[in-house]
Amino acid sequence: MSEPSIFTRILQGEIPSEIIAETENAFAIRDIAPKAPVHLLVIPKTPQYRDVVELAAGDPALLAEVVGLANTLAGEHTDGEFRLVFNTGAAAGQTVFHVHAHVLGGGLTEGSLGA
Repeated sequence: MSEPSIFTRILQGEIPSEIIAETENAFAIRDIAPKAPVHLLVIPKTPQYRDVVELAAGDPALLAEVVGLANTLAGEHTDGEFRLVFNTGAAAGQTVFHVHAHVLGGGLTEGSLGA
């Protein structure tokens, strides 16, 4: 059995982090290495899916919930315009293999793509 992801450990209270929003099946935190003035992570509570492709195939309703929470947060933390990024695979910059969305906003520049 693999080690719990950092996101699972945050959700369980093992690693301190401020959960800024939560639904029944997802939660959001601030990215610890922000790539934009607003850089939030929206994370399903289940560690079952490694990336967005697995999530879309396995639970489209959960993917919709993640995107909905991202939209709500963007409305609260940005001007409502935002970039939503899902990295899929190590070569694409994914470092935690527990699917999560990056919500980027608040004065993005050309080089602020997020990792």
